[in-house]
Amino acid sequence: MFLLTLTAAALIGVTLGLFGGGGSILAVPVLVYLAGVPAKQAIAMSLLVVAVTSAVSAIGHARAGRIRWRTGLIFGAAGMVGAYTGGLIGPHLPEALLMTVFAAMMLATAIAMIRHRRTPPAGPVHRKLPVLHVIAEGVAVGLVTGLVGAGGGFLVVPALVLLGGLPMGVAVGTSLLVIAMKSLAGLAGYLHSVPIDWSVALPVTAAAVAGGLAGGSLAGRINANRLRKAFGWFVLAMGVFVLIQQAPPALLHSAWTAAAVTLTALASAVALVLRRRRSIKRDQLQRSDVYTPRGIRRRSTS
Repeated sequence: MFLLTLTAAALIGVTLGLFGGGGSILAVPVLVYLAGVPAKQAIAMSLLVVAVTSAVSAIGHARAGRIRWRTGLIFGAAGMVGAYTGGLIGPHLPEALLMTVFAAMMLATAIAMIRHRRTPPAGPVHRKLPVLHVIAEGVAVGLVTGLVGAGGGFLVVPALVLLGGLPMGVAVGTSLLVIAMKSLAGLAGYLHSVPIDWSVALPVTAAAVAGGLAGGSLAGRINANRLRKAFGWFVLAMGVFVLIQQAPPALLHSAWTAAAVTLTALASAVALVLRRRRSIKRDQLQRSDVYTPRGIRRRSTS
């Protein structure tokens, strides 16, 4: 089982290095359900894993010039304030509440990854960085990171693109810097009251770092959109599993509850597939057709 834990940790590192986020959302479930670590210790360990892996993965992006230091440091410093606060609060909340919030984060992350169709256009390059907006966003994302141990890369990357006007590749690299900073601050908050089993934390961190180096070497070399979507579906399934685990036992034994969960999952999957197909058709029409009052007319290619 521990070998499976290390393999999963390596996968977490690969996704962090490749996408700039997303993989850290699996760190807590891996530690809880594979390594058998209590939830609050798992959150603290995941912050360690994510902080170290993100920092190491960021080195490759820095060498390739894919980190905007000023934007990243401002966002990261704000995130550290929120994450440290979350790290102080989290240990005093019920584990069931923390895991439920974490499951909600997994579902949000999964939907963000599945709906990703293309590299979003960068926002306008600001002569003056909207510092107040960046700080507010950083504190909010950092608070979530500190509470539940997720890096929040799916929130950081779009914020860097839209607020900082960064190209996607630079936003991915910069997000690793931000995630490392706020994860470290969240860990500092948790360490006030939650101990860490270093015999588990260090091997898992080492495996994640190795995966992060592999993912960083692949960044910019492969089209990661299909991989991102497949990983998103996996995270969605894991999020549903974690959410079900937090339900009261009496509720889980109800046949009606099981049927409702199944139907909800199927409906969500169908809705996402249909939405994707409509988006593809709309994109095709925008490229080749024009709308007229009498219908759709082929766009001239001359």
